[in-house]
Amino acid sequence: MAVQGPGRTSDGPSLLYAVKQVELAVRARLDDLLRTTGITVPQWTALTVLARREGQTGADLARNAFVSPQAMGDLLAALERGRWITRTPDPTHKRRVLIGLSEEGRVLLANVAPGAAEVEERMVTGLDPDQRAALRTLLNQCRTNLV
Repeated sequence: MAVQGPGRTSDGPSLLYAVKQVELAVRARLDDLLRTTGITVPQWTALTVLARREGQTGADLARNAFVSPQAMGDLLAALERGRWITRTPDPTHKRRVLIGLSEEGRVLLANVAPGAAEVEERMVTGLDPDQRAALRTLLNQCRTNLV
């Protein structure tokens, strides 16, 4: 597979280029979806991570939401101002603070969920259920390989 130019191989765009293009297209759709909610895509990502697993530290949440710990500090401050998260002391480690979803955060995610599902559905239009499952498996394997 010879490289033909930036981001291209003899078979077409490189996988790295194709993955980046999908990421950018998804990001643009999510930006449009979230524009009226008052949250950004990274903030929404953090909230969805918390919806799956409450009680994370800021460092855990940064890792799971794909942002740096420094960026997570700013992100958490904005989420706290919006009253979308809670912060409680960890009963087992007095210096740690655990982050969870507030009721407002749950409502926000519930309101955004149908639009996010539409973005995902549009992304996989034309793929049958087996192809969708295979795509999810393959993408998770790619992520695992790089972490």
